[in-house]
Amino acid sequence: MDELHNLPIPLLVWYRENARTLPWRSDPTPYHVWISEIMLQQTRVAAVLEYYRRFLEAAPTAASLAALPQDQLMKLWQGLGYYSRARNLQKAAEQILSRHGGVFPNTYEDIRALAGVGDYTAGAISSIAFHLPVPAVDGNVLRVTARITGDSSDISTPAMKKKVTQALTEVIPLDAPGDFNQALMELGATVCLPNGAPLCEKCPAAGFCRAFQEGRTGELPVKAAKKARRVEERTVYLLFWGDCVALRRRPERGLLAGLWEYPNELSDESGWLERWGLSAALETAGRGKHIFSHIEWRMTALAGELESPELPEGWVWADRRALRDTYAVPNAFQSFAQRVAARLGRF
Repeated sequence: MDELHNLPIPLLVWYRENARTLPWRSDPTPYHVWISEIMLQQTRVAAVLEYYRRFLEAAPTAASLAALPQDQLMKLWQGLGYYSRARNLQKAAEQILSRHGGVFPNTYEDIRALAGVGDYTAGAISSIAFHLPVPAVDGNVLRVTARITGDSSDISTPAMKKKVTQALTEVIPLDAPGDFNQALMELGATVCLPNGAPLCEKCPAAGFCRAFQEGRTGELPVKAAKKARRVEERTVYLLFWGDCVALRRRPERGLLAGLWEYPNELSDESGWLERWGLSAALETAGRGKHIFSHIEWRMTALAGELESPELPEGWVWADRRALRDTYAVPNAFQSFAQRVAARLGRF
C-alpha cells in the first residue's frame, strides 16, 4: 500500500478547501463528536443534522443523557433506525459517570471500552477530539484505500481492515490526525463514491490512484455478497377507540427492542384478537414493506374499532398528541401512518 504515502498532503489541502460545514466539526468536543459519530453509523449526514440538534437540546451532557427516561430517548431517536445505538449511548453515558467521574475519557482504550463504541468510532473520537494519531477505518475509508492502492482483497474481511489500519497508522500526520481521518471520510462520502461511480476528476489522489490509472474504479472495492434476507409476512392491527389507536411495547431484547408498535404478528397464524381478549370488525387497511439488515417485513394491515376500551396488560391508547410527543413508533410502520392520521387527525 505504498501509494498511501503520497496521500496526506494533497488530501489535507483538498479537505481544507472542500470540507462541509457541520455542527460537530465547528465545535468538536468529545461529547459532540461521540454523539455525531454514533448517529452517522449507517445514516446519511443530511438525515442526522436535525436529530443531532434536537438530541443535544435534550441531552447536552453525559449526565443529562444518562438521566433521560427511556421513552424520551427513543422518541428523540425515532426515525433514525438501528435503535440499539441510542440504548448504547445511554449505557455509555452511565459508564462515563461511574468510571470517569462524568468526564469523557481521553485515551483510545477507555473510549473503545464504552458501550456501542467500536474500533472506527474510538479512532474517530480519539483523533478528532484528542488529536491522537489513531486511524478511523469505516466502509468509506476501506473503499478509498482499496481504490488508491488497487487492492482487490475483500474489504468486508477482518484481514483487510487490519491491513488498511496498519497502513494508515504509518502515514497519518501527527499534527493533524483528526483532519486526516475526517478528510478520508469526506472523500469517500462526496467523491470516491460507491457502486462504480466515483468523481475522479475532483479527487486529490487521482494522480497516484491505481484504480483510476488502470481503469478499474468499477471493479474496486471487492466485497462479498450479503446473505439473502429472511422474508416475514406479518399482519398489523390498527385498533381504534374514539380518537386513539392501540400500541404495545416490543420486548426489551431483539429487533426494535423497547419501542412502541401497532400490534402485529406473523400472518401464518390467525385468531389474535380472540387471544388478546378483544373484539372488532376488521377491514383491510393497506400493505407495506420494511427492510432491515437481515429481515424483510411484508405487512398487511387490518383496521377496526374495538367494542370495548379494555386492552391487554402493558398496551396503551395513544391519541395524535401522544403519537407526536411521547411514543416512539419506528419507521417500519410508516406505511400505515397515513391511515392512522386520517382516523386521528394529523400529528
